[in-house]
Order: sequence, then C-alpha cells, then structure tokens
Amino acid sequence: MSSANLSRTETAARARAVDVHSYHVELDLRGAVDSRRRGFPTVTTIEFTASTTETWIDFLGDSVETVTVNGNRIPVVYDGSRIAVSGLGEINVVTVAATGRYSRSGEGLHRFVDPVDDETYLYTQYEPADARRVFACFEQPDLKAPFTFTVTAPEHWRILSNQAIEQHRRAEGHRTVTFAPTLPISTYITAIVAGPYHRAESTWTRHDLTVPLQVFCRASLAEHLDADEILTITAQGMDFYADHFDYPYPFGKYDQVFVPEYNLGAMENPGCVTFTEAYVFRGAATAAQHQARANTILHEMAHMWFGDLVTMKWWDDLWLKESFADYMGSLVSAEATEFTDAWVAFANRRKAWAYLQDQLPTTHPIVADIVDLEAAKLNFDGITYAKGASVLKQLVAYVGRDAFFEGARRYFRAHAYGNTTLADLLTELSATSGRDLTEWAHAWLQTSGVSTVSLEPATDGGYDIVQTDPRPHRLAVGLYDVDAAGDLVRTRRIELDITDARTRLDLPAAPLTLLNDDDLTYAKVRLDERSLATVDASLDRVRDPLARGLIWSALWNATRDGELAASRYLSMAQRFSRTETNAALLTAVLSNAPTAIEHYLPPPARPAARAAWLEAVWDALHAAAPSSGAQLAFARAVAAAAAMDEHRATDIRAVLDGAAPDGLALDPDLRWSLWTALAATGYADESDLDDELSRDDTATGRTAHLRALAARPRAEVKAHAWASIFADHTLTNDQLDATIAGFRAGSRRELTSPYDADYFAVLRETWTERSIEIARRIVLGLFPDTGSLDAVDGWLATNTDAPAALRRLVIEQRDHLARDLRVQRVNQT
Repeated sequence: MSSANLSRTETAARARAVDVHSYHVELDLRGAVDSRRRGFPTVTTIEFTASTTETWIDFLGDSVETVTVNGNRIPVVYDGSRIAVSGLGEINVVTVAATGRYSRSGEGLHRFVDPVDDETYLYTQYEPADARRVFACFEQPDLKAPFTFTVTAPEHWRILSNQAIEQHRRAEGHRTVTFAPTLPISTYITAIVAGPYHRAESTWTRHDLTVPLQVFCRASLAEHLDADEILTITAQGMDFYADHFDYPYPFGKYDQVFVPEYNLGAMENPGCVTFTEAYVFRGAATAAQHQARANTILHEMAHMWFGDLVTMKWWDDLWLKESFADYMGSLVSAEATEFTDAWVAFANRRKAWAYLQDQLPTTHPIVADIVDLEAAKLNFDGITYAKGASVLKQLVAYVGRDAFFEGARRYFRAHAYGNTTLADLLTELSATSGRDLTEWAHAWLQTSGVSTVSLEPATDGGYDIVQTDPRPHRLAVGLYDVDAAGDLVRTRRIELDITDARTRLDLPAAPLTLLNDDDLTYAKVRLDERSLATVDASLDRVRDPLARGLIWSALWNATRDGELAASRYLSMAQRFSRTETNAALLTAVLSNAPTAIEHYLPPPARPAARAAWLEAVWDALHAAAPSSGAQLAFARAVAAAAAMDEHRATDIRAVLDGAAPDGLALDPDLRWSLWTALAATGYADESDLDDELSRDDTATGRTAHLRALAARPRAEVKAHAWASIFADHTLTNDQLDATIAGFRAGSRRELTSPYDADYFAVLRETWTERSIEIARRIVLGLFPDTGSLDAVDGWLATNTDAPAALRRLVIEQRDHLARDLRVQRVNQT
C-alpha cells in the first residue's frame, strides 16, 4: 500500500495517540490568477496533545519547506504524502510551511479560468481525504477540531469558508481575511471558495435564531441562476429540520455555491455547501431536473446534522450520513416543497442504482468493511446512498415515524461534535422504539444482496409470496381494477410482514396485483403473468404515479435479469413513454430504452431497434405539447438516439438551422447534443463544430466542442482522443469525461476495438500515475465492450496483486459485460 493510501488500522492507532485542539491554516492565493504558477503557499499550525514522541502529518503537495515542533525547527522528512514529526511532548504546537498545488481534477483546491471573462475561480473539494492537498493535517474523520482559516487573495474576489469573516485587512491589490473559528469538525468538510462569484442573499429565522442564506455562482452564469427557487427550497428545508430535529442549525450562516468542473453532485461543507454547476440551468429544464436539484439541496442540508454535527468514526459507517441524507432528501421534498411526488423518482431511479450495485460480485453490506482510503473512495456508491436510504424507509415503517425522529434527536444530543458507529445509533433507536434492533441490523445493514419477490398461484387456489434470499420485509400488496372511467385504480391494500421464502396470502384475483405497493421495502418485484399482460395493454391507465414507477422498475429489473424480453420492454417504452406524465419516470424510460438496445439485444437485432427507437422519439417530439417538459425530454432522447442511427441526420440539421418544433427552445446544451449526434454519424465536420463553438464560447461550450470533435467516426480522430486521454495531463476532469464520451460515441466498435489490448496493458500504470478520481474515470469510461470475457479474465488472472480498488472496478465492469452477454443469449431465442 502506498503511503498516500491511509489504512483504518494506522489511523485508529494515531487517534489513540493524538488529540487535536485546534488548526490555524494560512493560504496565500494571490498568485492564482497567473496560470503559470502551479502552486500556492500554505502554512498550518496544529495544537494537539500526544501520548507518543513521534507521529506523521498528512500532506499531498509540491514541497514542504519547514517543520517546527514546539518552537524548534526539525529536519523535513517528507515522502510526498506524509511528514514525519518527532520530538513531541504531551502538549504540542506544530507548524508546517509548504507549497500546495492547484488542482485541475476537482480534488483539493481546484482552479478554473472562465473563458467568457478570463476571471479565475477557486473552490475546495476534499471528500474523503483531499484536505491534505491544501494544508497539512491529520486526515481522518475522527480527529475533529476547530479550524481558523486566514486567506490572502486578489482584492475584488469574494472569499468564503465554513464561518463568517472575523477580521479583514486590505493592501495594494489584495486583501487578507481571517474567518471565525469553526466548531469542532473533520478535515474533509472544511472549505475555501474564492473568486469574483455572483451573490444572491436572504435570511431564515426561527424564534431567536436567524441564519443568513447566500447563493453564489460564476459571474458569467448569473443570468441563469434561479436563486429565488433555490432560496425558497432552502427555507422550506430549514423549517422541516427545525420542526423534526429539535436541534438548532449549528453552523451560523448557510452559503450554497455552484462551482465549475465539479466531481460530485454536491458536498456538505458546514456553512459553505458546494454544488455542481449542472444545477444552474442554461436553458429550459424539466420538472425532473428541478426536483433532482431540490432533492440535492435538502440532502446536503440534512448533512449539517447527519455527518457534520455527528460524524462517522471511520468510513465503514459512511452510511450513517449518506443513507440518512438520501432518505431525508426525498422525505423533505415530498412533505415540505412543491415536489410532492419525490418518492416516485426515488422508487424508480434512485433504487435502480442500488439494485444494480447490489447484484455485483463486489457488493457489500451497508455497514461496509473499509480497510483504507482507496476502498472508501469507491464506497460512495448505490449501496451506501440508495440502498441505505431504502432500508431507512423500511426502518421507519418498522419502528414508527415518531420513534425514528425521537431517536434521531437523542442521537444528535448525545453525540454532538463527536464521532459514532452503528452501535451508537441503534442504542438510541432501540430506546425510543422499544424494539431490539440487533436482528434487524444484521438482516439489513450487515448483509448484502437484494431479494426478489413474486406472486405464485398455490395448488389449493390461493397465492404465495415467494422471495429469494429471504429477509424480513414490511410490505404492502395492492390490488388494481378498472373503474368506470377505464382507469386502473387500487381497490384494496394489504400490509403484512414476511420473513420466509414463501408466505401464504389470501387474495382475490385482480387484473393487476402489485407487490411492494407504496414502496415500503427494498426488493426487486416480479409481475405475475396476469399483471404483466394488464400492464402490457394498459400501463397508461394506471393513474397513481408511484404505482407506475414501481411497475416501470419491475419491468426494467426483469429485462436486466433476462426474464422479460428486451423487445417487449422496448415495445412498452415506445408506446407508453408518450403518455407518461411524471417527468422523472419519463426521463428514466428514455434512458433505459437505449440501454436495452445496446446491452441486452444481440448485435444483429440492434440496427432495426435503433431505427425504430429513433422514429418513436422523433414522432413523440413532434406530438408533445409545445414548451412542455415532455417536449424537451423527447428532444434530448432524439439527440441520444440519433448518435446511434443516421436516418434523421438531415432533419436534425434542419432543426439546428431553425426548423425546430413549435415551442422547443434550442438552448446551447441541446444544440450541442444534436451536433454531437451528427458528428458521431459522420454528418458534421470540424467547421460545423467550430461554428457552433463561436455561438457558445463558454466553458461548457468548449467541453461540449471537445466531445463532439472526438465523436467523429474516423480512425485518426479516435487515435488522437486515445492519446489525449492518457498523455495530456492538463485535461480537467470534465474535459477528460468529454474526450472519453466522444471516443465511445456511436458505439463504433470497428474504430475502438483496436484499443482493447492497449486498455488492459496500461491499467496498472494509469492507476499508479493518476489520482484515484482521474484513474477511476479512465478505467470505467474506456472499458471495452469486447463481446467476450477472455481479455478481462486474462487481466484479472495475471494481476492478482493489483491494488484492490483497481481490481474491484475491473471485476464490476466484467460483471456488467457478463450480464450483457447472458441476456443477449436469452434474447436470441
């Protein structure tokens, strides 16, 4: 294991030996506006007690200039990630002066220059362990301390951190600010944001507590920032959490900053939450996009309590913050905002992520065994987020809502500003519910895998609920019949507990019987034959959107498992997407159908299916109501489908030239999607794409231009893209993603297959030489669809000593490929 990859064992030993009292971090960012300067001065002073005479401090940067221990300079012993510190006493003051490096990968202190106005923007992103890229620290979540940040930056910049500015002094051309000390927090949730950001502001008040609310984005995006909606949702979330948590918001102010080239959806830095700029909509946006943004805002706000106030001791218990925040994001959206159907998106899309992850050979319990930081990085996955949230929804049904929230309130009060494990949470929930949760925790938190539940006729005329991989479930069964208007509505609901592989249930026959109605539990659902026939004929007559979401989920899972013919799923997608009124469900269907074509149909069947799908979404685009969310969703689906089939290329160019359907706003992002489709099928050349760039010469436009250029179906284009991915280390994370996407565009295997052997040849070198964030994108993005498992099996067999995190990624990609091949064989019959 490299010295940069901290292990659970060694950090636990350090936590036993060290108790941190405070940090003072000084950053000089005046040189950030000079792109030739790759580094910045950083000085950290740490006060701590120790029961050892020596330890190490973490730092990933260009150099360490000096180390001072209790007033005495000691020799610098630095291996590139750890600074050896000796001569410690019981009480210590250690100062490290070093040079950090500006990031272009979204890890550490990211530097971005806006091509619109040439302004420089900085922001930090640390989770799980990249604070050490900005300042020397004890990089582990259980060594909490107050942080005081002093930052020097150009005079016209805004400078933000977790707390408000306490001191401010100006000098010629720059200013220095010192922020108030934070409350005790972990290193990974400290934050610095600096640059000429645009600001909108408001306040939230409850009793004697007033919280300043601010929203920021780049100046060139200010016209697109719908700050009023963001601030409204923020206030609604504050109201909900104040009512239910009974613990005042603890971090003073509440800033939300939308930042460029972000690696994540958002990050819960207390008092200074950062979000991807994808949530600043440059054009029209669907209701599903607005709902997703609201969910993320409320997810991050929940972290102020679950994660920031009370933090997991080590990354094994990452779920203690992420599962709770994921659950709360949907709950608060549904109960406190206009997005009352948030649970529909959760049931259909969020849980799809969990079901996918939980069926991989690398699946893990919600409470995972995380031995080191590389493993932690990969565990920000569908298990930790969506399965954990699903299980919490089941827990609420099991213990009762009142007991759940009272347990949370006790948890906050008992462990404020501390670190916890699973046992601490279960203690509080057991006390409030009166239930011993030991068996529940074992069944749901300490095991892996997903049950499949189905309804089978019994020999005596009744029905059995059958589940694979049996677990205790609290679930509902809904019976749906046709009403006078011809709609399928629920006529009866039965709620029960099941624990065994087979449970008898007395049910009358119904056209549609829906297991896990209301989505109480976490399980894949199979439709019985009669219900499937009803759905195939009349899915559009199911009026309840949550029921439709569960049905669409059941259909998709059956398709992925090879139990429903991919052609049958595509038929339903073509027929019923046009009448799907829920934006989240429509978005999901329009995403799943192309996946079914490219992954689950055998190759000979794909050309006809691609053409049929393109025609279906093209017709739906023209039939959709002008200026509607459905019209926009189908326009995006046309762009995706047209990258795989050329038959509408002339029509798409006409749309770009002004012949768009009435009401369709061709915003820059949609235009780039259509141009990329034309490029991928050989109907757009470099001059076309350059002309489009002249219309949208923004950061987003330049990245889209890069993707479209790499999408062109020419061997020399693919060769250049491949070389750039591996050799051009100046590519940002977004630019790397765009180049990879362009290389893969159109699924032109005749152009990409020559690189299959090269991919496996450079895997280990890539993992060693690039940061884990960049390496992960390359490993996943370029994994070849070889049509055979031989190459990947050969690599795994000869690289048993490869880093565990790298092997995990390759094993997961192998499993996806194996599933594809298996389901394709089923669909040949």
